[in-house]
Amino acid sequence: MEPNVHFWMTQRQSFFQRCLQWTELLDPTNLFISISKIEKSRQLLLTNEDGSIHDLQDKRIQEAWKRSLATVHPDSSKLIPSLFRPAALLPFTAPMVFLSLVPVKSLKSIILPQLSFCTYSTAFNIVNGNASYNRRPFESILLGTGVIASTAFFGLFPRLLLMKSAVKNVFLRETLPAAILTQVSAMNVAASRSFEPVRGIEVMDKEGNVVGYSRKAGTKAVSDTATSRVVLFGTSAFIPEVFSHFFKKTPLFVRYPQSLWTLKLSCTILVMGLMVPVSFSMFPQIQRIQCSKLEQEIQSATEETELFYNRGV
Repeated sequence: MEPNVHFWMTQRQSFFQRCLQWTELLDPTNLFISISKIEKSRQLLLTNEDGSIHDLQDKRIQEAWKRSLATVHPDSSKLIPSLFRPAALLPFTAPMVFLSLVPVKSLKSIILPQLSFCTYSTAFNIVNGNASYNRRPFESILLGTGVIASTAFFGLFPRLLLMKSAVKNVFLRETLPAAILTQVSAMNVAASRSFEPVRGIEVMDKEGNVVGYSRKAGTKAVSDTATSRVVLFGTSAFIPEVFSHFFKKTPLFVRYPQSLWTLKLSCTILVMGLMVPVSFSMFPQIQRIQCSKLEQEIQSATEETELFYNRGV
């Protein structure tokens, strides 16, 4: 069994424990781990899988699990490119979120931040989504191109209407871009992983044996991940906007108006830094599902009452 799958399957962690686990996995140093170190860690886990699971107090084992879980895809057992590892999400998307919410006078100034956000989010979601279904390389390229174009359009078009319309309510005008960004992030997950509910993803028994491909499990995996993105980007976008709204009413802003953007950027990074591990921890990575809730052909293929599948990040 793939060590990462074995870990998430056997470690029945609470939300708080998963949050602490993700805090370690989101360490920025995980972006720069050499391939040789990752291979050594994987070899250690593969040669002593059962012992490694129960010997988490050993610092060598802890470090091996950290490297493996942070850099290797559980479905394909392949290295995740550094730019798209979970630890890269915060440093790459925080500036994009900030720039996407900056008040603009022309559409040109919002195109690059919105397009960058949609492009990175699409690539991140495809790379870290469930990879157990059959797909060809050109399908991923065509899908990614379509998702980038469509989600960028849905992100830009409402902003254009907002600029042309005469919305007098200042608070509403400031929070609408955050609502648009939140909606786009959820749409991006659903669109970039749209093959999973159509073709189905692998469901496994407790031994890691593949029982079949379930479209219902694929639908739930995408739905749960989209929900976690709404929580992540919704909170990260709305809190800085609300904070900025009230900060503008303080004497400090009147005296130092240029401090607003520094404060807003700092707030965005801080909130996202707190929300990334929270959103990743909302649902287990390897989720359990009752066999009775799956397709009839899967129910007929096993006597197990509970099966497992990889949700993806």
